[in-house]
Amino acid sequence: MIICAGRSEQFDFAMPVGVGMMEVAINLTRLCESKKPDYILFVGTAGSYGEKKIFDIIESKTAANVENSFFTGGSYSPIDNVVSSVKDVSRETIVNSSNYITTDKKMGPYYTAQNIHLENMEFFAVMKVAQFYGISAGGIFVVTNYCDENAHEDFEKNRKEAMKRLDAYVKSRAKKA
Repeated sequence: MIICAGRSEQFDFAMPVGVGMMEVAINLTRLCESKKPDYILFVGTAGSYGEKKIFDIIESKTAANVENSFFTGGSYSPIDNVVSSVKDVSRETIVNSSNYITTDKKMGPYYTAQNIHLENMEFFAVMKVAQFYGISAGGIFVVTNYCDENAHEDFEKNRKEAMKRLDAYVKSRAKKA
């Protein structure tokens, strides 16, 4: 099953499940209950914490839920905040999810030091729902912006081209499979 966020990020080959972690958790749970997929592939856009470039396409099977305040000592989490569908995450590009978009460029090095390179609002929820149902899952992301003060403007400026590139990438992979 191929899914996407929806709204401004839709594809003809993917089912929209909502924007942000809560909408995704609710709607993907409903889908898993009714359709019982063997595999879940999430496709969407992401911001880069600095090392990944605009229009890079990255595949990942590992998501995190880390808030900026964790790195500045302003918070901690009692939950397991990394989920993966692979055993060895050392080669994974970890995708962080939050319901907030990072606009402070100084946060990037904290994330990349933990091998967290991308930010996408939905992926952690996708991976947690998949884990709950014992379904293997992953994601394919296209970088639209850096996580800095221009994040939203750059996302809007690059979104259409990024979506075209991601659409072509996923369709070319499907032909090879």
